[in-house]
Amino acid sequence: MQRQALFPTLTKHEYLILPESIGHYTDEPDHYVKRDVGTLNNFSIHFILSGTGYVEIDQERFLVKRGDAFLYFPMQQQCYYSSEDDPWDVRWVHFYGDHLQPFLSEKGFQRFILWKAQQVTHLEATHEKLLQKADQYCLRQLSPISTATYAFLIEFITNVQPRHVTEKSELDDRIHSLLPQMQDKACEPFELDYWANEAKVSNYYFCRLFKRATQMTPMAFITLCRLQRSKQLLLKDKQMTIKEIAERSGYTSISYFNKRFLEHEGMTPTEYRQMYH
Repeated sequence: MQRQALFPTLTKHEYLILPESIGHYTDEPDHYVKRDVGTLNNFSIHFILSGTGYVEIDQERFLVKRGDAFLYFPMQQQCYYSSEDDPWDVRWVHFYGDHLQPFLSEKGFQRFILWKAQQVTHLEATHEKLLQKADQYCLRQLSPISTATYAFLIEFITNVQPRHVTEKSELDDRIHSLLPQMQDKACEPFELDYWANEAKVSNYYFCRLFKRATQMTPMAFITLCRLQRSKQLLLKDKQMTIKEIAERSGYTSISYFNKRFLEHEGMTPTEYRQMYH
């Protein structure tokens, strides 16, 4: 049994949060999802009401059951699926918003994927209200849908506690403490030696820790920061050439800059600038 509401992703809107999809799967033993890094550019929350399933993190498989939840940030690798013998009843919301990443990161939600709901019935109730609003209003009125999505998110962040995948949180904290500095210096040449030294670990271990803490490689993070900077420059100064923007964003090769931009945005820098101007 499936129930879902789907919405287009809006590039321009005035809302703090909007859903991309809402729904649930019940008695679907073949439910299986696997997404590579950089595939899905929105947040997603799933929680289990009954049955069992699995979430794979760094090639480890974790059993999830009633009350368990998992949260993915945009661009994270994802792999989760139902048990064939005991199919899960899983509810989900995929959502997006310009200010959600710093909001959730500041509260520590980027540190873990697996969570445990203290009151799963409260999550179920707010999720059902969101589905009802989606069915009632669809695209005709986005304000009540945005409000219901925000209510669900607040219920989630005040209701859950992390299910500790690892006890090495101190090492993860080292990585997270470096992220603002890495973002500030992203347009400079990337030096792995420097950042590993800042974390006081070897280059190899730094890459492993970074992947565990952020679900992406250091270079993937730097690339996202550079592209974010390039998008700001594209819209800020119409007189700046694409070559100048590439250089200010950390790319000495304009062709490589165009290639990376196209891979992530689905359009060239020039097309992006034309669309928004």
